[in-house]
Formats: sequence, C-alpha cells, structure tokens
Amino acid sequence: MQNSRSSSEVLKDIALIPLRDVVVFPSTLVPFIIGRGSSIQALEAAMEKNKMIFLSAQMDASLDNPGPSSIYSLGVIAKIIRAIKMDDQNVKVIVEGKTRGRIIEYLSTTPYYQVLAKEIKEIEGDSAETKELLKRVLTLFEDYLKLSQNANFESIIPAFRDNSPDRIADIISSHLYLHLEEKQNLLETINSLERIRRLNFILENEILKIHSRLKKDGKRYSRRKTPFSDPSQKVFPTGLGYKKEDQPNEIEELRQKIAKAKMPKDAEEKASKELERLEAMPPMSAEATVCRNYLDWLISLPWTKKSREKRNLKEAEKILHDDHYGLDKVKERILEYLSIRQLVKNPKGIILGFIGPPGVGKSSLGRSIARSTGRKFVRLSLGGVRDEAEIRGHRRTYIGAYPGRIIQMVKRAKTKNPVFLLDEVDKMSMDFRGDPASALMEVLDPEQNSTFLDHYIDTDFDLSQVMFIVTANMLEPIPRPLLDRMEIIRLPGYTEDEKLQIAKRFLLPKQMKIHGLKKQNIKITDRAIMNLIRNYTREAGVRNIEREITSICRKVVKKVVSKGRTHEGKVTSKNLETYLGIPRFRRAEIDKKDEVGVAIGMAWTEFGGELLTFEVTKVYGKGNFTLTGHLGEIMQESAQAAFSYVRGKIFEYGIAKDLHKNYDIHIHVPEVATPKEGPSAGITVATSIISLLTEIPVSKKVAMSGEITLRGRVLPVGGIKEKLLAAHRERIKEAIIPLDNKPDLKDLPKKVKDDIKIHFVEHMDEVLEIALTRELPTKPKKRKIAASSELPEGEEEGGGPQEPSLAH
Repeated sequence: MQNSRSSSEVLKDIALIPLRDVVVFPSTLVPFIIGRGSSIQALEAAMEKNKMIFLSAQMDASLDNPGPSSIYSLGVIAKIIRAIKMDDQNVKVIVEGKTRGRIIEYLSTTPYYQVLAKEIKEIEGDSAETKELLKRVLTLFEDYLKLSQNANFESIIPAFRDNSPDRIADIISSHLYLHLEEKQNLLETINSLERIRRLNFILENEILKIHSRLKKDGKRYSRRKTPFSDPSQKVFPTGLGYKKEDQPNEIEELRQKIAKAKMPKDAEEKASKELERLEAMPPMSAEATVCRNYLDWLISLPWTKKSREKRNLKEAEKILHDDHYGLDKVKERILEYLSIRQLVKNPKGIILGFIGPPGVGKSSLGRSIARSTGRKFVRLSLGGVRDEAEIRGHRRTYIGAYPGRIIQMVKRAKTKNPVFLLDEVDKMSMDFRGDPASALMEVLDPEQNSTFLDHYIDTDFDLSQVMFIVTANMLEPIPRPLLDRMEIIRLPGYTEDEKLQIAKRFLLPKQMKIHGLKKQNIKITDRAIMNLIRNYTREAGVRNIEREITSICRKVVKKVVSKGRTHEGKVTSKNLETYLGIPRFRRAEIDKKDEVGVAIGMAWTEFGGELLTFEVTKVYGKGNFTLTGHLGEIMQESAQAAFSYVRGKIFEYGIAKDLHKNYDIHIHVPEVATPKEGPSAGITVATSIISLLTEIPVSKKVAMSGEITLRGRVLPVGGIKEKLLAAHRERIKEAIIPLDNKPDLKDLPKKVKDDIKIHFVEHMDEVLEIALTRELPTKPKKRKIAASSELPEGEEEGGGPQEPSLAH
C-alpha cells in the first residue's frame, strides 16, 4: 500500500465495530473478541460484502452501548482475515489494519453502526531526518522489549522488512503497552516524522520507568513474565476472562527445559542456537514448527536418566527361572553381567545375539532379562526394514523428517540404559535407499555407540549403557561384520521332556487364566501332553503346543458354560482325539523294518532340525545319475561327490562293474514341496547307494549327517544341536556325526546324550560299519585299482582281510 494518496476516497455503508481498550494501527495483525450483538451483526454484514470494516476505540470501556459521541472519530479501515465462533455469545476476529480513516457521518446506529468514512492522507516528513530518528527509535524499542520481557525484538524484525518509516512507526506503536489515550494520540498523529518523534519521547520515558521499577523491586520484577501490570493495558475487551498472564512464555519455558535436560555441551549449544533462531521467527511460520519439534526431541531424550539396576543375584535368578524353563546358558550370562555390576560401576553394555528357530522364547527372554535387571524394556522389529534412515533418521532439511527408530525407542524408554530388543534382524533387506544392516554396525559396536549420531538429532548420543539383544532365526542372512559385534548364544530348541515341563508350568496355567478356567475345571495328564507333543506338533519351540492347549481350553469352556461351573474335564491320551481330532503327524517311517537303499539323514532348517529319508533305486539305463526332491544346488553337488566316491570304490572292488553301462541311479528325497539345501547329506547319499549295490539294509535306528569328500573323509557340518534334538524327537537310537563336530555337543541336553548313542567318525568306512545291518562282503585277494581312482591314505593301514566293498 502506498504511504500517501493523491485523493481521499469516500466509502459508503461501511460497518463500524467500537472496540474496548484496543487501538488498531495500519499494517498490523490484531486479534480481538467481540460479544455484543450489534458488533456481531456488523461483522456478519462486512463478511457478506467485502470483508472491510471500520474499527475505532470507544472512549469509555465500561459502556456496553456507546453512542457516536463516545467513539473516537479517527480509526482504521481494516480487512477481516478470519472470524472464529468461540461459543454462543463470543466471536474471535483477526483483522489486518489497512489505512487510517475518519468517520464523516453515522448512517445508522441500529441494528449496528453504519458510517460514511474517508481515508486519511498521511503526511511524510523530511526523509533524511526521519531515517536518522527511526534508527534511534529502533534501538530504544529493542531495549524496551528486553527490559519489559514481553516479546523478542528479533521476532518482530521480519515485520519491519520492506516497510516505509511511517509503517514501521505504526508497528512499533502497536507493540507498546500504553494507556488508551496515548495510543489513540499516536494513531491521530498523521505526520510520520512527528509520530516518530513522539515515539522517541515515549520510549525514553518508558525505559526510565522500567529502570526505576527494577531498582525498586530488584530481582522480583526482572523475573516477571506478565507484561500487563495495568488492567487498562489489555489487548482483548474486558469482561471476557482472558488475560495475557494465562499464556505461558514459550521461549522462557523452552530455555528452562533445556537447562533441566542436562545435555552434553555440544547438544546444549545446538539447542541454544536453535532457540535463538526460534525467537527470531514469526510464531506461526512453518520453520518455527520445525524448530519446536527439534527442540522437543532434544529436551525429551534421556541424556542422564538411568534405571536403577537390581543387584540381588538371587532375586534376578528367581525371576529368570520363573519366566523360562531351561535356557541355562542365557541365564548364566545375565547373572555374570550382574555380578560384574557389583564390582564395576559403569561397565559397557552387552550385546547378545539369540539365534534359534521360532517359538523357543527369544523375544520373551528379552522382556524377562529387563525384569530381572530392573531396566526398562523396548522392542524394535526389524523385519522388512529396508531404509537406512529407519535406523539413523532423516536429515532435518527434508519435509516431515524424524529421528531414527533407535532414538525413538530410547525416548520411549525414558532412560539411557534400557534393555533394547532388536527383533528379527535376519529379516532386514536393502534397496537403493541404503543398507540398514550397515547402519546397525555403529549401534552394536561397543567402541562406537557411545557417540551414536542420528541424522535428525545431529549430535552424539551415548548408547554404550544400553543392553542390546538381537534375535534371528538364521545366521546366514546377517552380514559377517555385524555378527562379529555380538556374542552369539544359540537356542536350538527343546527336548520332549522340556516341552512337557513348559506346557505344565507355563502354557496350561496361562491359557486357563485367559479362558477363565479353575483348576477343578480341567486336568491334562502328562501322557496326554506327551501324546500332543509327539502326534500334533513338529517343531523346535512350543508355539504350536500352546495353540493346541488353547484349542483344548476352548472346548472345556464350552462344556463349563453348558454344564455348570462345577464341571470337571479330564484330558487323557485316550480321549485326546475328541478334543484335537486325528493326529497330524505319523512317525511310522522310523518304526518300519530296515530297508535296502533307504537311509535317514538329519537336516537343519530355520524352523529347527528335521529328519529326511533318502531313497535310492537303480533302473536299466546307461549309467546316468538322477536327483529329485527339490534339492538345492549345494546338496546336488554333495550328492554328486558321494556318487563319484562310490563309483571309484565300485571299480576298485569289482562290484557292479556294468553299472556305468546298464543301469541308472535315481536318488529321491520325499516331501518334494519342501526345499532342501546344504552339504550335510553326503554320507547319507553314499550309504544309501552302497546299501543298494550290496543289497545290505541300512538300520532305521541310525540317523546321520556329514559332508563327504572324493577320498571318503567326513567333514563337519552345522546345526548339530538342532539335528540331534530332531533325532531325539523321532526316537532315533544312534546318530553318526563328524568327529570335528564334537565340541558342538557341549550344551546338548543330558537327556539327549543319554538316549542317543552318538558315533563320531572321520571316514566313510566307519559310517558303513555302523549304519549297515551286517558286514560288507570280503574283498577278493586280487584287486585292480582303477587308474582314475586313488585310495585314501587310511585304507592300507587298517589291516585285516581285503574286502571287495568299501570298508575295512
């Protein structure tokens, strides 16, 4: 808007709203509340027309219905920006002053004031003198705001930009807390130079008054947050119950919160700098919202807050035993850590990796550890996370930026030393947005996580006292550098006896409580639970067992409701089928008689150990080798190596010399829908082929696992604990495993060791001696060694009669 106009424009039929204790200046946004019926009607008329309204102060604020003689003739022509209905009687209005105006004539006084008004042409003073005087006024105004503590000078600066001296003078006038008559006097001063001179005089006097009050009241006045000491100096009309004192000083509150947060020096400097930026911004700007969010995050983080840990080892041990059955190695590790806490005040946080099949209690163990140590517990599921920013956060330059999930969870815990469960870390993936597993390396490195840098927070946060627990079903998908940063503890699964105890002590009482059953309502015998475990579930954990127990409880509840609360239901092995139906799994394969060309192998999957049956047959052909059963590439290569080993022995000992001319060998692994992978089937394949060619059955009481070389050596394989547990579950009596896997049996349950006779082998000859039901035929005295084959070193040292088969 121009500062001067060549002519005065007469505005017809403009509505007037008289204001109490409020003077509106041009170029300013002013909120106020109206409650009089005439004022509301004037507002509605202006909204319907062009949203222009004439605003003028009434001389006596106590008058509810002021006449024309009680209203100042000079006011402001303003535009209505927004009108919000607060209740049935009051409306909040926000207006923008446009230009000064004078009332020429009152056209009507009912139902609201309608006047003729003209714009006032403003008189500009000497530009050079005006600018010099304005500089002094701005300096005085800054001092005034600092002393009065009512507003921040830097937050008003944006309003001064691109404005003329007379508009700047109006903005300053609107921010002064003066009596109504003084403000009206400034409004009626048309000459801009005179108005600035008047402001200079007023500011000098006001600063002197404040200094005298400070001297008189001392610190009490300097701490005051309330800008209005005089009831007449109100922004809103009287009688509506609104006071400036009711609104807290946001900047001061944030400053106090920053001091209470006890941040590190770098974080406190960033917070203070951001607070200064916020003071200089308009309160409702988008950037101010970003600043507030950032400050809220910095303030809410637990920079120094810690949970007080339990140091009573007996109490911690009791909690761990109450929550979980077995898992002795994990419990021992937690108790060791708590013991260290007795001697070392601030030890580094531990990083444990729980690796095992689903349902063995990895996630629930984390909550139990938190309870036993007295720490807070937070859980972050990493399944499907593909974006690095999920871990490290987004930079604040992005719209909608947020801290990473690590910082979010620490904030939720409200302490800097929680138990932090990173669940399903092997289910993470990566794409063009980055690799979250690489971002986790900093989090899980005890040497680095004391200075973890989140992109949003942009300052170091100490994670060294957090107890991280990482869970996964498989090790292979986890990057090796990430594995190197954690202490791996394997949870292979439970034996049948352990499952029985877990079902009796934990699962059944839990489901009885959930379903509202009493002890007299349901009783499940041990034999029934064992039958359930063997015939209705096939898993390493106990999740399906709980599901079946839930199904039994539902049926008992139905009977209790229909027959009365005194109903007693007893579940035995004989009536179990009435509750759960026909058994889902049969274990008849192991109970069958020994067969030729059929051997049992032990396999490992992410769901635990499994037993696989390898079947071999020969058909007329030309010496081809066929593999079926959804076998992976590694397993196919292992079977090919086993077949090559057998063929070398065949030509060496003169067995089935026409095999390569007249017969094909076909190896099949049932359950084609299930993919199978790994090198551990080598000795099983070789055993089944030799059984077929020699027509000697393989014992069904023996299961085996091991990789084979072309020389007949047996190499170590993985997942031995899980495989032996599966063999024990299927009631296998003997197991053959590589000698190099002997250390893996250290943590095997004693029950398994007692029930299964474990054979450690180094060579294929030892495997055949154990697995075949009778000895191989003796070798001929004369033998021809194939040029393409070479005996392993140990074969000439065995002594004894020479055999045409494959073992000494």
